[in-house]
Amino acid sequence: MSFAGRVIGWQQSHGRRDLPWQGTRDAYRIWVSEIMLQQTQVAAVIPYYARFLQRFPDVLALASSPSADVMAAWAGLGYYSRARNLHRCAQTVVERHEGRFPATVDALAELPGIGRSTAAAIAAFAFGERAAILDGNVKRVFARHFGVEGYPGATAVERRLWSFAERELPASGIESYTQGLMDLGATLCARARPRCGDCPVAVTCVAKAQERTAELPAPRPAKSRPVRHAIVVIVRDDRGALLLETRPPTGIWGGLVSLPEFEAEADDEQLKFAIAERYALQVDLNEALPALRHEFSHYSLVMHPRVAAVRHALGAASAASQWLEPDALQGAALPAPVKRLLRKRYGES
Repeated sequence: MSFAGRVIGWQQSHGRRDLPWQGTRDAYRIWVSEIMLQQTQVAAVIPYYARFLQRFPDVLALASSPSADVMAAWAGLGYYSRARNLHRCAQTVVERHEGRFPATVDALAELPGIGRSTAAAIAAFAFGERAAILDGNVKRVFARHFGVEGYPGATAVERRLWSFAERELPASGIESYTQGLMDLGATLCARARPRCGDCPVAVTCVAKAQERTAELPAPRPAKSRPVRHAIVVIVRDDRGALLLETRPPTGIWGGLVSLPEFEAEADDEQLKFAIAERYALQVDLNEALPALRHEFSHYSLVMHPRVAAVRHALGAASAASQWLEPDALQGAALPAPVKRLLRKRYGES
């Protein structure tokens, strides 16, 4: 039996069939799931997916919602450029495609935030189009099975993996095949301790035959991860409300609200002056809290929290700032580490 035939047969007997985005041809729901699943585990996505669809049940609802509402629904899921692209994509579908997702890979790939592999997955699941996927898990399956050397993110290696992905496409059963590849990478062909004994394509797998599953695919070339330090200030007024500021629309945590952030080298007088200048507030700086480290894909951020109390207002604050009541923390569009910091500090749920 062909590679694809074995994947299809295994998926139909042993693959995942109870995920909340399965069993539908609704391109909107499939698209939302595919974007959420980029670089994020299924278990983490499921509760976000349910809440997101409840808040934005269709592409028109998403497109017409304020950006702040979209970011709030995404807060904690990470990789926030996905949420910004999701919002822009919904608006593009409404404006250019009359609220209907295009049915071809090429047209889907032209939409914001949808790359070649994601476009193929949407086209396969929503429209039954015969198209190849190649997400991170599938790269690992192909690299091991066909013995592809090198780091899958390298251009030449990725090109070779795409050639296998295109070559192995079945003539029929594209939905089961696509889901089967995803399931293999997520459940059997794991990065560590792959379950080769249960794999439907193990008998032709180069990595298994050569006992190289620990070597293939090759890891990302090692390079030092830069570390950035910043002071974040927890400013509270006499009601206990927290001062927050909307982040710029691009960059890390773009579009979210977060604590005021300052250069790590600033001393107390510089901090008080900066807070007065930016937020028109005179504050008393109190204790420093333990540093909090957060890992991004390309660098580490070490936040040094300071606590401050408002003495009095000096004038009008910046338009980007806002006050948040403590009981509204849960629904705020806060970055996950900032929300954890505030919960730990004040015990709010």
